[in-house]
Amino acid sequence: MANYEIREFQMRALEVLRVIDKVCREHGLRYYIADGTLLGAVRHKGFIPWDDDADITMPRPDLDIFIAHAKEWLPAPYELNCFEVNGKSTTVFPKVMDSSTTLIERMWFNQLGGVYVDIFPLEGHSNNKLVRQLHVWAYYFMKDFVRNKNRDPYKRGKGASSWWPKIVQNVFTNEGLQRFIQRIQKYHDYDSATLVGEFEDKTFGVMTKDVFGEPTPIMFEGVELMGPAKPHEYLTKIFGDYMTLPPENKRRIHGFDYVDLNTPYREYNDTREFRKKMNQ
Repeated sequence: MANYEIREFQMRALEVLRVIDKVCREHGLRYYIADGTLLGAVRHKGFIPWDDDADITMPRPDLDIFIAHAKEWLPAPYELNCFEVNGKSTTVFPKVMDSSTTLIERMWFNQLGGVYVDIFPLEGHSNNKLVRQLHVWAYYFMKDFVRNKNRDPYKRGKGASSWWPKIVQNVFTNEGLQRFIQRIQKYHDYDSATLVGEFEDKTFGVMTKDVFGEPTPIMFEGVELMGPAKPHEYLTKIFGDYMTLPPENKRRIHGFDYVDLNTPYREYNDTREFRKKMNQ
């Protein structure tokens, strides 16, 4: 794990959140701080003290507009990383990054960028419980394919653990996998759906659309951002008893492998051989 000051990291992520908020307000797009970021806003009035992550969710119709115009709307040094913008992207959901920084989540994965905020698509879901479960299962099944397509196959050596990634890398293209997973994500129309949710939250994150409702102002680190109309219902669905602090051994952080808050990621000297081969 990289040695970095978590509070300084959080403040850089906060600047990304501020930029997203400004763009969405200017162009009438809905977004909501979500997951641990919303939990932090309600329970800590900002970042969860041990968290090095920031998440928002955007309804699919708004997200598609944001993606289409990100290059013109986002000011430097901020940029959007997703398959629609960068055909070589290895992420299955968009991220807004600060390109004046360098961040590598895991050295064994084909990824290089800056400090980011995740944008989880808020998608429509079926009212049928079994269909929802199968839909989410299909998403995670394909996400595993994308992960194996873009990882160092020899992460655990050249034994049997390398066989499946090598098969995926030889048989499938990143473009084909990304397009397939997008069809899964967009299968149910958002506007006509009664139930919506992020695929990253699995089926327990699916809830009625009114929980999100109109984006509602909420303070986060002294900055007014937007959250769901019913934050209590959302947080209870995701976390249960969300106001009780978890024991110290359950306090999760990403623990990124490399962080440099002063160097643009395009200036990073990436010596990972597997990544050079993948990106030729």
